[in-house]
Amino acid sequence: MIQVGIIGGTGYTGLELLRLLASHPEVEVTNITSREQAGNSVCDLFPSLEGHYNLKFEVPEIANLGQCDIVFSAAPNGVAMNFAPQLIDMGVRFIDLSADFRLRDAKVWEHWYGMTHACPELLDQAVYGLTEIHRDQLPTAKLVANPGCYPTVVQLGFLPLLEGGHVEAGSLIADVKSGVSGAGRKADLALSFSETSDSLRAYGVSGHRHLPEILQGLALFTTEKINMVFTPHLIPMNRGIHATLYAKLNNKNQKNSAEDFTKIYTERYDHEPFIRVMPTGSHPDVRSVRGSNNCRIALHRPQDGRIITILVVEDNLVKGAAGQAIQNMNVMVGCNETTGLSNLALVP
Repeated sequence: MIQVGIIGGTGYTGLELLRLLASHPEVEVTNITSREQAGNSVCDLFPSLEGHYNLKFEVPEIANLGQCDIVFSAAPNGVAMNFAPQLIDMGVRFIDLSADFRLRDAKVWEHWYGMTHACPELLDQAVYGLTEIHRDQLPTAKLVANPGCYPTVVQLGFLPLLEGGHVEAGSLIADVKSGVSGAGRKADLALSFSETSDSLRAYGVSGHRHLPEILQGLALFTTEKINMVFTPHLIPMNRGIHATLYAKLNNKNQKNSAEDFTKIYTERYDHEPFIRVMPTGSHPDVRSVRGSNNCRIALHRPQDGRIITILVVEDNLVKGAAGQAIQNMNVMVGCNETTGLSNLALVP
């Protein structure tokens, strides 16, 4: 059995890790940490897990976590970087669900996250855990930077077009809407029911911290300079992300139909177990992926014009966080990639 520890187990991503790992036949969660909940039962805090775990939250201690094979960090930004160096030196493989190791440039990271990076020397060693792109690097990875929820859906949506040189890299627009759980499990007036219900608002319009992560990832697939307008929105639902992506076709690709581009996506993602390319003109909805690790994609070419529209949906807590982290773990340890992740979406 793979011995797993979780740092920061009281947030939504920590809970989602516990939910998904409960059905993983090769994993035993042996350590889960929370300074605030130390000594309390996991199942008292999360009754939905009753019967699956007999664990208590512990104060995070390197000695205890060092007994694990894999440690997931589901703590806020700035925590994982204080644990990763020692745990890696002890032979523990580390998967960080925060942003601590996603960016290669420490100065860029410090600008967007507003703190000094504790171990910039590890940034180049971290494998960026967008499984569909960096799968070959995962089996030997000691440190994995799990992507953000927005970067996952945007990169998967744009990648085949940039990879094939079908669009102008300077023309990208990402209009993305996320459920409230994407902001984390915390008391915040702006996230309360009365503030979010029956409403929709954009935020981070002048600059969101996921933007450099998206640009860094997409730059691997084109020699052109990428320019992208990225506008995130908060929508009153618990979980899920819907991305409406736009790109301008190159002159040489204007004769291709939407069906031609759907074929390109189908071939690119043909062997990906969690990506579903839908028939041309489809409209994927968020509930079709809720609770699952699936990502659904559909393409449109409105009025046969020069702009191609890509619709992408995912569950921000699963494919956008905990599910992708487990997908990465499976590849790292040699399990079937889908192990523990075969649950169907919850509808309605």
